[in-house]
Amino acid sequence: MFIFDWFYGILASLGLWQKDAKILFLGLDNAGKTTLLHMLKDERLVQHQPTQHPTSEELSIGKIKFKAFDLGGHQIARRVWKDYYAKITLLEEINNYLLYTRSYSSFLGLFGVWSGVYYTEKVDAVVYLVDAYDKERFAESKRELDALLSDEALANVPFLILGNKIDIPYAASEDELRYHLGLTNFTTGKGKVNLGDSNVRPLEVFMCSIVRKMGYGDGFKWVSQYIK
Repeated sequence: MFIFDWFYGILASLGLWQKDAKILFLGLDNAGKTTLLHMLKDERLVQHQPTQHPTSEELSIGKIKFKAFDLGGHQIARRVWKDYYAKITLLEEINNYLLYTRSYSSFLGLFGVWSGVYYTEKVDAVVYLVDAYDKERFAESKRELDALLSDEALANVPFLILGNKIDIPYAASEDELRYHLGLTNFTTGKGKVNLGDSNVRPLEVFMCSIVRKMGYGDGFKWVSQYIK
């Protein structure tokens, strides 16, 4: 019973109970992606060096699988961000083509392409972390975020923006971060917002402190309503 309560408590606190989510963690180096990943996994603070190679981890809590991808954030790692989700589109296009033609010869012709593609599951949400204290890199964070938001492969994917490190004095406020990321008046609203069939991508900013275990829970509860 204790183990079940522990499983339920973690997932329920994030609004992810009975969810099977594939969530992509992105952001510049030192934004807190890997630290957050491990806080969600086992609720302990682990200090990490900047991720040298893209890594993925599966968080299995009870019967719930919560898949998260930490793709680093420094210049080399950023080049492969797209490899993790662009290949999804290619696989879907191949699947659709084969279903449409129902041709075995077509399959043989495309097998070389198929076999060269690294299989990746579809992304259900993106968590984009920003170091709210490192104001000198806000412009860089904005460029990376703009590129992600304009990518067709992620056109309908919910985006949770987390401004981390608000426990540090003089870290940016939420309004300041929104301004520098170009998100003032462009987010979809906190709380339960029914976007229905509006074809509007869910997008919102939440401020947090991973080391203090503050704020990110509210962000995950918000994004969980858009994960089916």
